[in-house]
Amino acid sequence: MVKASAQRKTIVVGVVGVLSLLAESWGNQVWAQNAPLKVDTGDTAWVLVSSAFVLAMLMPGLALFYGGLVRTKNVLGTIMQSVMILSVVSLLWILFGYSLAFGPDHGGLIGGLEWVGLSGVGSEPHPVYGPTIPHQAFMLFQLMFAAIAPALITGAFAERKRFTSVVLFAALWSILVYVPLAHWIWGGGWLAQLGALDFAGGAVIHISSGAAALICAIVLGKRRGYGTDYMAPHNLPMTLLGTGFLWFGWFGFNGGSALGANGVAVSAILATHAAAAMGSIAWCGAEWAHRGKPTVLGVASGAVAGLATVTPAAGYIGPMSAIAIGLVAGMTCYAAIVWKGRFGYDDSLDVVGIHGVGGVIGILATGLFASKAVNAGGADGLFFGNPSLFGIQLLVVVVTTTFTIIGTFPILKLVDSLTGLRVSSEEEATGLDLSQHNERAYS
Repeated sequence: MVKASAQRKTIVVGVVGVLSLLAESWGNQVWAQNAPLKVDTGDTAWVLVSSAFVLAMLMPGLALFYGGLVRTKNVLGTIMQSVMILSVVSLLWILFGYSLAFGPDHGGLIGGLEWVGLSGVGSEPHPVYGPTIPHQAFMLFQLMFAAIAPALITGAFAERKRFTSVVLFAALWSILVYVPLAHWIWGGGWLAQLGALDFAGGAVIHISSGAAALICAIVLGKRRGYGTDYMAPHNLPMTLLGTGFLWFGWFGFNGGSALGANGVAVSAILATHAAAAMGSIAWCGAEWAHRGKPTVLGVASGAVAGLATVTPAAGYIGPMSAIAIGLVAGMTCYAAIVWKGRFGYDDSLDVVGIHGVGGVIGILATGLFASKAVNAGGADGLFFGNPSLFGIQLLVVVVTTTFTIIGTFPILKLVDSLTGLRVSSEEEATGLDLSQHNERAYS
């Protein structure tokens, strides 16, 4: 009797203990759900630093990269385009661009105007856009992305477009093309609802800028003397310096997209570096085999191709997958540059071949290599048992390319009717520096 009573007492104590643990766990879950969001200083510092990294990608990174690739008479005009686009898009983003891209969703197509002038976007975290960082920190980080996308396009029409038309085109394109794409994929729009993955801008930035670059190159036509005049880069050390800033800044571009100083940021930076290194080696090897000599420009181009291609996958993949992506990027983007001459369009600084082709490869590679073991907030790709993700990523490529082409063409026509797209033949012969800005880069 005593033994049975002791057993019953033990059972009762055990049941009570289990129920207490369950109650405590449930209570903690309820508290966590209702607890106010709290700013983490480490995460905030990382996102702010990453914003500065992305700024360095554009100015001086892209400005120097593009500036070194053009002829002496056009270097200041080319750099000026990057600086002015950064300034114009920044103001548009603060006034209403951010609200349309990331504001409360309207039918999966566009954000609302609730955050115009950054009304309601303050120091408190947003539950979706970084629950441990101030909302304004996320806005600032995304501002840098919005600025670099139209700046990339300028490489396609380098040395021949009016400065006024560059500024007007960038303003209209950023609002009418970039903003909807950003909302569809990052702002809770319909592609995000389907489960599309684009960690740091393979579609939103690289495919869109590449597709727009193709239309710009076709509509504006070839440079005066294209195919007959000597148009080699005037300053490859400047381009290589720009490559260094791009590589450096891309750590913030991709690592900052984790929105915190965490393991995903580390994985993204490692993947970024591995793909860039492999891309430069792959491009160099392909060029060496094809032309007989490796070039500094080839190494720089390969690194940028690797960086652009790994961008959409960076936060979802391991280092070996990143190396594979960099290998494919270096060889495929080089082939795209070689084949450009066969198609006959004059993409002056190879935006289509590097960013457009690289972005497509990267988005599709995300559908293959993404792994929840790397980032639980993502999804498994085809190689990890989820073929549906590859289908979604293919849809992202088609939608982004089609929408960008359809959106870019009428913008160009509108700008042409208002300001004219190209400089005159005389101004083109003189160069953008003197004809557009009355300055010389070198005495």
